[in-house]
Amino acid sequence: MGGLIPLGDASRRSRDFPIVTLLIVLLNVFVFFQELVYGDRFVYAWSTIPIYIVHGQRWITLLTSMFMHGGWMHIIGNMIYLWAFGREIEEAMGGFRFAVFYLIGGIVAMLAQVMGDPASHVPSLGASGAIAAVMGAFIITYPRDRIKTLLFFFIFFRVTFIPAALLIGFWFLIQVFHVGSVANVQQGGVAYLAHVGGFLFGVVTARLFEDPRRVAARQEWVQSQGGGWQR
Repeated sequence: MGGLIPLGDASRRSRDFPIVTLLIVLLNVFVFFQELVYGDRFVYAWSTIPIYIVHGQRWITLLTSMFMHGGWMHIIGNMIYLWAFGREIEEAMGGFRFAVFYLIGGIVAMLAQVMGDPASHVPSLGASGAIAAVMGAFIITYPRDRIKTLLFFFIFFRVTFIPAALLIGFWFLIQVFHVGSVANVQQGGVAYLAHVGGFLFGVVTARLFEDPRRVAARQEWVQSQGGGWQR
């Protein structure tokens, strides 16, 4: 089979350590191990089930579900994307703004899934909606940056550099194609409509959460380093 894995922004290097992004990754890992220990009971208790939300119940799961995952590949894939794009957006926004942006983006994403299928009893879970918001913000903030990407097809692997607008745009089209479907991943579901909702939230609100001084300082620093594409 084939696919691509984003490894990070090759056009710029972070000046600050992405502490909030790292904490989010660690929290996701911690919650995933709780799922492994407590099983289906834990998953159904803390994942978002639309029918409950529309009846005004278990609203806390809109928050808790964004730290849960349906399996090893689900969490590994999500954390790779978060680490690839989250570091740059955290630096552009600052730690506190980024944390608020991430949480609101995740909640908006889950609400989008609930509105798309309000009668569903299928648990929806995963950080994908919040990460989609981060990717939406990235395509607005750094659309021309080149993303170092691992391409693979069966046993063939190649590292290449893809413009952020192209890579993220292609990802978004895949999500739109899958809107309305929920892929079962072991115990729960992966909500594609949540990906679309989170992405659009990131596109619309990215500028509102950015710290203009951080972005300006970042651009000056990149230019002082020679600018352009850094391998």
